[in-house]
Parts: sequence; C-alpha cells; structure tokens
Amino acid sequence: MYGEEPLFGLLNRIGTPVEGHRPWPRYRLGRDGWLRLIEGLAGNGWSLLGLWGEPKAVHAAFREDFSGDVAVVSLDCPQGRFPSLSAVRPAANRLERAAHDLYGLVAERTTDPRPWLDHDAWGVRRPLSEQPAAPVPNPGPYTFLPVEGDGLHQIPVGPVHAGIIEPGHFRFTANGETVVRLEERLGYVHRGVEGLMQGRPVAEAARLAARISGDATVAHSLAFARAVEAALGIEVPARAVWLRALMAELERVANHLGDIGAICNDAAFAFMLAQTSQLRERVLRTADVCFGHRLMMDRVIPGGVATDLPERGAGLLLELVAELRKRFPPLVAVYDGKASLQDRTVTTGFVSAELVTRFGAGGHVGRASGRDQDARRSPGYAPYDELNFKVPVLTEGDVNARVWIRIREVEQSLSLIEQIVARLPAISRGLDHPSVPLEAGRGGEGMALVESFRGEILTWVRLDGEGTVTLCHPRDPSWFQWPLLEAAIGGNIVADFPLCNKSFNCSYAGHDL
Repeated sequence: MYGEEPLFGLLNRIGTPVEGHRPWPRYRLGRDGWLRLIEGLAGNGWSLLGLWGEPKAVHAAFREDFSGDVAVVSLDCPQGRFPSLSAVRPAANRLERAAHDLYGLVAERTTDPRPWLDHDAWGVRRPLSEQPAAPVPNPGPYTFLPVEGDGLHQIPVGPVHAGIIEPGHFRFTANGETVVRLEERLGYVHRGVEGLMQGRPVAEAARLAARISGDATVAHSLAFARAVEAALGIEVPARAVWLRALMAELERVANHLGDIGAICNDAAFAFMLAQTSQLRERVLRTADVCFGHRLMMDRVIPGGVATDLPERGAGLLLELVAELRKRFPPLVAVYDGKASLQDRTVTTGFVSAELVTRFGAGGHVGRASGRDQDARRSPGYAPYDELNFKVPVLTEGDVNARVWIRIREVEQSLSLIEQIVARLPAISRGLDHPSVPLEAGRGGEGMALVESFRGEILTWVRLDGEGTVTLCHPRDPSWFQWPLLEAAIGGNIVADFPLCNKSFNCSYAGHDL
C-alpha cells in the first residue's frame, strides 16, 4: 500500500515535523506510524542511513534513492521498546543491538537480539540510559550462530592478530579449506565516544570526532562540523569550505594508495606495497607541510578550519599531483598485467549488487558491486557542486573490482586537488569565523553526510542553548560494510580471508565507537 509512495508523502501523513532540525526534516512518529513506516520500507528503495538511540527514544535516517531526499524519523519509547527495522533493513540489526547495549532500548521481533558492543567488561550495563544497571554476575560466553553439517570444523581468529592492527574476532566454520560461514565479533575498541561527547562544548567534542577513526580524521571532523553548523544555521567562510575539500581529497588519496599496496601484499606481491607506500608517504609529508599535521587531525573545526595554506602550499600540492601522475600509472599497469595478482583477486570475495543495496553499503564496497552512490554528489555539499568529477562504478563485486574503484578514485581526487588549488577563494574573513559565532546562545539539531575514503559518514548532533553537545551519533561507513565481509568470504578458501578483509578495509574503531 505504501511501497510506491514518496518518502516525504508517507512521512507527512504519519508523522509530525520537529522544529529546529536542519538541513533535512525530522518527523516524530507514534507507534502505529512506526509500524506503517516498516510496511512502507518493505516495498521501496529507501536506504537506511543510520539508527541510534537516546534514553526513551529511537531515531533512524533514510534516503530515497531515486530522488535523493533525506529524512530522520523518531519514536518515543517510554517503555524502552520499539518495533525492529531489521526484517526490512538488515543493516539496522547491529545498530539496534548497539542501541540496546548503550541505552537499554529493546528492539521487538529483531532478527538477532544478542549484545554487540557490550562484552560484559564495562562494569555497568546500559551506561547511557537514565538508569544504568549493575553488570550481570558470571556472564556466560558469547553465543555464536550454530552451523550444522558433516565434516565441518571451526577456526577462531583474534581478537589479537599478528601485526599492529586493530582487534576483532573472526569465527570461521570451514569444510576443509573452504569457508562455509564467517561470523564477526566486534566491539573490542569501544571507547564510549557518544557518552564522552555528551555535555561537552562543541570545540571539545570536535576533538573527539577527529579521533573516531584516525585514518578518516578529516572526514569525521568534517561530518561533525557540518552537523554542528547545520544545527546552528551558520555559514562557513568560502575559503575554509574549499580548504576542507582539499584536505578530504588528500586523505582519500593517501588511504587508497596504502590500501592498493596492502591488498597486493596480501596476494604475495610486496613490490606494490613498497611502491605505493612511498607515494603515500609523499602525500602525508605534503599534508604536514601544508596543514601542520600528517593526517590533518584537528584542522577541520566547527565554523571553519584551523589553518590556511602556507605561501608555498599551492605549489607543493601541484608538484605532488604531477609526481603522482607520473609514478602511479606505471604501477597500475604492473597490477593489471601481473597474472599472479589477477589469479588471486579476480572472482575472489564476491559481493552481489542485491546485498550491497539491501545493506546500503557505500564507498568502494558498494561501487564495486554496482551501487552508484557518493555523498559528494547526492545529496551533495559544497564545494563539490562546483567541481567536475566522476564517480567510478563497477559491477564485478570482487577484490579486483574494489582495487580498481580505488585506482579510479585516486585519479579523480588528483583532478579535484588541481581544481581546488586553482579556484581557492581569497580570504574574506577569518578562516575560523563563521557568519554566526558558535557561542551565539542558541541550540538545535543538525545532521551531515560526508563521503570519506571508505564511504558515507553520517553524523547527527543535538546542541543546547549554551552550545553544548547533549547528544551526538557518528555512524562510520564500516557499520554497513562489515556484515558484507561475512558474505564475501563464503565459498572462498580460508587463506583468502586477509585478501578479502583488506579489500574492504573496514574500520574497527570507527565502528566500535
């Protein structure tokens, strides 16, 4: 009945708009309206963008794929319960489990009620709820899903791994060397970011946002800053907007170069890692000279940016682009012509277009499987509406396709860096002086969607009249990509897991918060 109805058409009938939410509307639904929303979700293309909780309420964000319309829906939960979305949007399940662990909200008729972030190690249950509870005495072990069949055995890997990497547990069920099922257990890097942000001034919360996932510090900082700016209705100096994009593209290039080399290294071709590591180091050193930090951490701040380009910065960036344009294509040719590499990457770790659509996965994972989505383009944000770039999309859905998406994105980012440097606006007012001061004494709610090198980041924030964060939810793209890694390794050999895992390169810290 509701499947063909536009998103706003349905929400305007079943919900009540909430004032002070920007730039997209938020609707408060009753329980019947929430159930009608679930019915509508069963038959249309509204992508889940995020789901998060607070004491006695749950929120979810959606995008209508064909129009790009975005909306947030909310349901008051006075009894701490709400109807689960997981049956119609499977990516909601882990987010619902996290909302239960943090706020005590119970998703009714969920597809999986097990805890997710809570490993019974916090010393408290439901820490962000109105009434935190004592921990469960003598908790039992985590229950993994059962697998039945003859000749099966299990291989537990992690959470501690060989090498300096983040912790996560992977439980393989295999028949000989073939993986029948992979089940992940994450949450080991949970730092309580949402709780730490509550009650902090915007400037302090911004530093926390910059440390959600260190390799995406610019993107997470940008998402938080744009959400705050939306909540307060302020405009950022034009030059600061363009400098933010410049930093974002440098971050994208650095990470993609590192990932391309690391994937090849996991396919026993260390030469590529050595070469791309040199190029990545060039990007990081240039970022350090231009912005005072190799990762550009704390350089994007609410209201603007913390630093300008030095006098020689534009020339250094153009020299970097020229060098990468000279050295990167021969490496691409090596990758494309190496039969041993193609043997490892082609058809390995396949993810179907249907799965990436169901889970709303973006970034290189989604685009390698045919999902044409990029937040810079839709819903879009400045200055990308004034820049020329293409979003690479492939349909093969394997490790090789995820490598090629990164290759093409490096090429596009180099072009974007050139365009930005050529068109940087002059300084009209201080780079950290927005149109309205952050301390103007008004609050509000704001949301932002930003394209990181992994995919789309959603950040939602609520500010009180003193400019203090009362609630913030940052949703890393890895939330929607980790479940697909489980699907990607199925049917492959155990030895190909590092290759598949690196081709995804999901963030543990960004997910675990």
